[in-house]
Amino acid sequence: MKIFRLFFIAITAFTLMMSSAVISQTNYPNKPINLIVPYGAGGSADSRSRQLAQKMSVILKQPIIIDNKPGAGGNIGTEFVAKAAPDGYTIGMGNFAPLAVNKTLFGNLRYDPETDLSPIILIEKGPLILVVNPNSQYKTIQDIVAAAKAKPGTLTFSSGGIGGSHQLSAELFMQNTGIQMIHVPYKSGSAGLTDLMAGNVDMMFDQMYSAVPSIRADKLHPIAITSKKRSPLFPNLPSFAEAGFPKVEVLNWQGFIAPAKTPKAVIEKLNAAANEALKDPQLRELMLSQGNEIGGGTPADFAALIKSEAAKWSAVVKVGNIKP
Repeated sequence: MKIFRLFFIAITAFTLMMSSAVISQTNYPNKPINLIVPYGAGGSADSRSRQLAQKMSVILKQPIIIDNKPGAGGNIGTEFVAKAAPDGYTIGMGNFAPLAVNKTLFGNLRYDPETDLSPIILIEKGPLILVVNPNSQYKTIQDIVAAAKAKPGTLTFSSGGIGGSHQLSAELFMQNTGIQMIHVPYKSGSAGLTDLMAGNVDMMFDQMYSAVPSIRADKLHPIAITSKKRSPLFPNLPSFAEAGFPKVEVLNWQGFIAPAKTPKAVIEKLNAAANEALKDPQLRELMLSQGNEIGGGTPADFAALIKSEAAKWSAVVKVGNIKP
């Protein structure tokens, strides 16, 4: 009888606990949500996080508080998300490097992007543009390849740091053309771009949102774009595929993530709110004006993108023997 009573109490407690969990998911969110941005304030990840957070706060009827945790190529903030409680009240901005590159690049991450994180939604993806100084002698991809083959290891390219999309785009370009160039990393992409405009380096693969104003101001000359097709912003600018290098395709992307084991119902509610926010006309116009493709879709869609990108860039890092 005593055993039966204990069993009944245990079953009752378990049922209450499960009911409480279901109710908390149903009522989610009932308090502010923290959105971790693994980069400093003012950058593209931070700006887009704030824009989406503002829209989603209205939809979810709860504040979404931005918390910048920069450092280690996005690893510090991403690790924080991975180790947070999986209750939907700590989510993060996840992108190209910490989700698809850093596991291979660093080799000793304290989080695993594949097992420690749950994708919520892809927000956007956008190509990069290979740019040179307006006074450069190089006007086409063929000019660059010919010069690099004539004098191996003399041409230089700048980047915002080791392992980012700037460098990896150039590495992919070198691996698919058989050329060698010298990497000149800077503390930020803007610093690398400034030195390019000053004529101190030969070229740079820059992100669209950053390159567009300088190209329109004739401070940079565009060579080619890393998307399969031409951009509506620069209809006369050829893609690498058109120039005979279809494998030189790079899309810098970012989206929202949550800790692994976050309840499916919570992930779906965040996904629905983000999809709704991405329909905002002003936000869409802003994203398109920066040369980006608007994301959206399901968590599974974002997971598939991360998986394919991780496989691609893991190979590029290994072949290029890139070290942090």
